Amino acid sequence: MSTNASTTTRTLLRAEGFSCPSCVNKIEKQIGRLKGVDSVKVQFSSARIEIDHDPTVVSVEDLVSAVAKAGYVARPSAF
Repeated sequence: MSTNASTTTRTLLRAEGFSCPSCVNKIEKQIGRLKGVDSVKVQFSSARIEIDHDPTVVSVEDLVSAVAKAGYVARPSAF
């Protein structure tokens, strides 16, 4: 019997430097490319990024780096 014991974690980031709704697509696309990311949602009005991911595959630092590759700054957020 084979089981997939994948653990999904929700990480919240706060982004800085984006000023238009098209920026949301850039960030979502860059983070969504990472292996281990199940879903990503960027809320333009609050600059909040919600990512469901497997922390054994992709770290918070990887997520922050992906946002940087899209041209923006992000930091972990408690809420």
